[in-house]
Parts: sequence; C-alpha cells; structure tokens
Amino acid sequence: MDSNYQIRLIEATDNARVAEIIRTVMTEFDCVGDGYSINDAEVDAMYENYTTEKARFYVLTSQDTLLGCAGFAPLQHGASDTCELRKMYFLPEGRGLGMGRKMIEICMNDAKAIGFQKMYLETVERMTSANILYEKMGFKKLCGAVGDTGHCSCDSFYRRTL
Repeated sequence: MDSNYQIRLIEATDNARVAEIIRTVMTEFDCVGDGYSINDAEVDAMYENYTTEKARFYVLTSQDTLLGCAGFAPLQHGASDTCELRKMYFLPEGRGLGMGRKMIEICMNDAKAIGFQKMYLETVERMTSANILYEKMGFKKLCGAVGDTGHCSCDSFYRRTL
C-alpha cells in the first residue's frame, strides 16, 4: 500500500467526517431519499455502531485527512454466517488508487476471522466502478436482495464466500 495512505479502524473523533463522506458520495450518485443508507440512523455514529464483537468499520486516510470508509456487520434478518459490506464510499481524491480493493480485502479477512462465511452487499448500478471492483473481487451478482437492510432503492446485489 502506498505509504501516503493508511487504512485504520474508525475512532470516535472520525464520526462527523465519516458522515460527511457518506452524505457527499451518496448525493454525488443521486442516492438520496427513501430506501438509501444515507438515511440510516447510524450514519452520525458509525464508531458506536461498529465497535462490537461482530462488526468493524475502517477509514482511509492520507496525511490525517479522511478520504473514504467501509465496514461490515451481520446481515440484518439474514443467515448468521453472513455479514454485509456496508457504507463503502470514497471521495474522488481517494478513488483509482487501489484502496477500494485493499479496504475490501481487510473487511473480508477480518469478517472471516470473526467467523463469517459469506459477505453480502447492496449498491446501485450507476456506481459503475464499484460494481466492476466487486466482480473482480469475486462477488457474484444476485437476482435480488437478501436479508432486510431497509435499502429498497438499491438495484444491485452481490455475495461471495469468504
């Protein structure tokens, strides 16, 4: 990994910036309104919601500036062996650097170490680069949603074995 970039676990002091990144990127891709994760209550308290036994959340930094984020947690109303890759968003200056791949690798490795056997994710087709990355990382496209995340406006669903 480029020494100018670091992926680390979220800290409580990151909450406001992470919420800003999530809202900025989701707005950029017109993922606003009902059925999108931009409306999730956890957006303003990611640290508190992801520092549990079965969840982790990470941030991408460059020179102490947060550029992106992603995490995982158990899939709501899904199989107990399945976690969900959640809220993976990068600002434009954090894209195209290979950090998305690194972030997914960290999430998958840590999820597997915790005991999850599968990882699921939801996105939208218009996030073209993200969809290409997920497929390159071995995620298989599904016909529909799994579990009940409340993100009914998503139109692309993937899963892979860890």
